[in-house]
Amino acid sequence: MPPAQRRWAMLAIAVSIGMAVMDNNIVNVALPTIADNLGISPSQSVWVVNAYLLAVAITLLPLSSLGDIVGYRRVYQTGLSLFILSSLACTVADSLVTLTAARFCQGLGAAGVMSVNAALVRFIYPSRELGKGIGLIAMIVALSTGMGPTVASGILSVGDWPWLFAINIPLGLMALLLASYNLPITGRASHRFDGISAVLNAVGIGLLVMAIDSFAHGINPAIALTEMAVAAVVMVILVRRQLALPSPLLPVDLLRIRPFYLAISTSTCAFASQMAAFITLPFYLHDVLGYSPVETGLLMTPWPMAVALTAPVAGRLADRYPVGVLCSLGLLIKLTGLVLIALLPEQPPLWPILLCMGLCGIGFGLFQSPNNRAIIGSAPRHRSGSAGGMQGTARLFGQTVGAALTALVFGLVPGGITPALLMAAGFDTVAAAISLRRLRHRP
Repeated sequence: MPPAQRRWAMLAIAVSIGMAVMDNNIVNVALPTIADNLGISPSQSVWVVNAYLLAVAITLLPLSSLGDIVGYRRVYQTGLSLFILSSLACTVADSLVTLTAARFCQGLGAAGVMSVNAALVRFIYPSRELGKGIGLIAMIVALSTGMGPTVASGILSVGDWPWLFAINIPLGLMALLLASYNLPITGRASHRFDGISAVLNAVGIGLLVMAIDSFAHGINPAIALTEMAVAAVVMVILVRRQLALPSPLLPVDLLRIRPFYLAISTSTCAFASQMAAFITLPFYLHDVLGYSPVETGLLMTPWPMAVALTAPVAGRLADRYPVGVLCSLGLLIKLTGLVLIALLPEQPPLWPILLCMGLCGIGFGLFQSPNNRAIIGSAPRHRSGSAGGMQGTARLFGQTVGAALTALVFGLVPGGITPALLMAAGFDTVAAAISLRRLRHRP
C-alpha cells in the first residue's frame, strides 16, 4: 500500500478504534446523571454499561470469522455504520429500555470494528513493519482508555449526557468516508460462515461473562454456579464441533501454533492484572490516601500516558528483536511498579506514586505491542481475522476475570487494597513466566 494511502487508512482505523474503546468507559462517569434523568435506580443504570460489554463479548469471534469469509473491510464498514446509527439512537433514547437496546447495538457495531482492525493493519503494513502498525493501534487504545473519563467530564460540563453519544456521529462519518477510499480490499476464504457455532459461542461466552459478573456482585451463588455450569457444557459442545472443522469459528487450529497459544495465554493474564490494578488503585488513592476524585484521576494519568508513549516504540522494536524478551521485560517492569505501590508507606509523597504509575505504564506498553504482533504475526495470513478475534476475546476475558477476582478480594478481606495489588502482581508473574517460554520463537 502506498505510504499516503496507508496514513489515511490508519487514521480511519485510529478514529473508529478510539471511539469503540472510549465508549466502553466514557459512560461510567455519566451513570448518576443518566439514572436521575431517566428516573431509574443506580443498579438499573449499570445495564447501560453491561449491554455494550456483553454485545462485544459474544460477537468478537463470530465477526472476526466472518471477516475471513466476506472481507475485513466489509465487516469494518458495516460495524462502523451500525455504531454510528446506534450512537444516534442512544442520543435520542428516552428510557432505560431504549437506551440499553441502543447500547447493545452500539456494542455490536464496536465488535465489528474491533474484530478486524488488527487483520486490516496486517494488510496495510508490510510484514517487516507490522509491529509499527500494531504499536500505533496500542497507543490509540491506551490514549482512549486514559482520556475517557476526562473527555466525559469535559462534555458533561457543557452539555447533557446525550452529547456523549452524539459526538460519535461526525467522527464516525469521517472515519467511514476515509475507510471507503483507503482501506485495503482483502481476499476471501472459501468456507461458509458457521451459524450454529456462532450461536453456541454467543450463549457460552455470554453465560460465562454473566456468571463471573454474578460472583463479583454477590448474586445468589446458586444462580452463578448454574450459569457457569451451563456455559461450560455449551463451550465443550462448541470446542468438540470446532475440532472437526478445517477453519473453525473458535480458532482451535490456531491454538495449536505454539507462539500463538503462548501469546494468547500471556495476554489473558496481563489484562487480568491490568483490570485488577485499575479497579484497586482509585480506591487506594481516594479512600486510603485521601485524594479527591479529580486528583485521583490525575494521579492515574501517568499509566495510560506512559503506555501511549512506549507502545509505538515497542512495536518498532518487535520488528527487530525477539518478542519473548520484550514482553517478559515489560511484564517484569510492570510487576515491579505494582509491588512498589503495595509497599509504599502510609502517606507517601507524590513523586513515588507518579513514578510507580509511570513504571506500570512503561511496562505494559513494552508488553502490549510486541505481544499483539506475536498474535497476529504467528497466524496464517488468511486467518488474520480469527487471530484478531482471539486477541480481543483474550483481552476481554482477562479483564472480566480480573474485575471479578478483585471484587471477591474486597468482599473477603477488609481493606483489601494490598492483597488486590499483590494479586495483580501475581498475574503479571504468571504472564512473564509464560512469555519466557517463547524466547526461541519469533513469529
